[in-house]
Amino acid sequence: MGRHYNSVVSFFFFIISFLITVIHIEADKMVPAMFIFGDSLVDVGNNNYLFSLIKANYPHNGIDFTDHTATGRFTNGKNAADFIVEKLGLSTLPPYLSLVSASNKSTSFLGGINFASGGAGILNHTKQFFISLDEQIEYYSSVYGELVKQLGPDESQKLLSKSIFGIVIGSNDMLGYFGPSSTLSQKMTPQQFVDLMISTLPGQLKQIYNLGARKFAFIGVGPIGCTPSQRSLNKTGECNEEANYWSHTFNERVKALLQGMKSENNDINYSFFDAYSQLLNLIQNPDAYGFTEAKAACCGFGNLQGPCLPISIYCSNRSDHVFWDLYHPTEAAYRIIVDNVFDGSQPYAYPINVKQLAAI
Repeated sequence: MGRHYNSVVSFFFFIISFLITVIHIEADKMVPAMFIFGDSLVDVGNNNYLFSLIKANYPHNGIDFTDHTATGRFTNGKNAADFIVEKLGLSTLPPYLSLVSASNKSTSFLGGINFASGGAGILNHTKQFFISLDEQIEYYSSVYGELVKQLGPDESQKLLSKSIFGIVIGSNDMLGYFGPSSTLSQKMTPQQFVDLMISTLPGQLKQIYNLGARKFAFIGVGPIGCTPSQRSLNKTGECNEEANYWSHTFNERVKALLQGMKSENNDINYSFFDAYSQLLNLIQNPDAYGFTEAKAACCGFGNLQGPCLPISIYCSNRSDHVFWDLYHPTEAAYRIIVDNVFDGSQPYAYPINVKQLAAI
């Protein structure tokens, strides 16, 4: 009798402990889910599943990640997607292709998913090497269908309307235009190119909206001209100011675009983050943020030279550097940027930050 009683009591306390843990986890979640679209700044491994050279699932990427493992993130540790999801109290979002490629097809998307793909842009050139934004939206359409099947139309819309849709896109378009082997500049002016990007983006955002999205967190393009890849094209190693000008112009146009969407659809709320101003501040004032190197990449073949490969050399203290490789920030830089994405104020976060967006 006593042994049976003790077993019942132990089981009872196990159930209570389990429920308290679940309630605590749910309480920490600021939103039910997050869905991320974008490029290598937020890719957590989708490109691992593609027949593409645009991958990061090899050393020295991930040297500061869990178990020092390269997962497909284009940096030394965590990237922007990881930090945003953490701050929202959500579990790490897996790459979409890791789930659809798995043998177990009974996948739940209730907590969200990451569609981002290194190399992706607003426009669709050379899309066979990555998942273009249009293709990411097609994948999301499939996820939307699965959620409706699982929850029904009303409950799925309730979940999606409270979730955050993160979009980090545009950098590859700009780099493609201002890159050394680009032929785009022979076909159109920078103004025409930015016009094309801005005229394409509304239809993409509208598709996501039509599939339930109501809270948009858009992170703008950084100062492309100050990446090590662009500096390496300049004999003096200085920033490409033309590329920077048009990166900034693109951001201002996106901000106006989001304002227009909000005025047309009252149920939309958004946060736009000015990555250009924030990252430029890190580059111009590195000491204020604890950095000692804001021009050269940590991983490569010497000052401003070459990609990050297994045979490359890399700096011993990654937290000293703003840039990990020719294009991407270090984990330390991402952490500072996302702190402001989440909890910053104008002019960086406009009109509200992601924390405020989550609370709506």
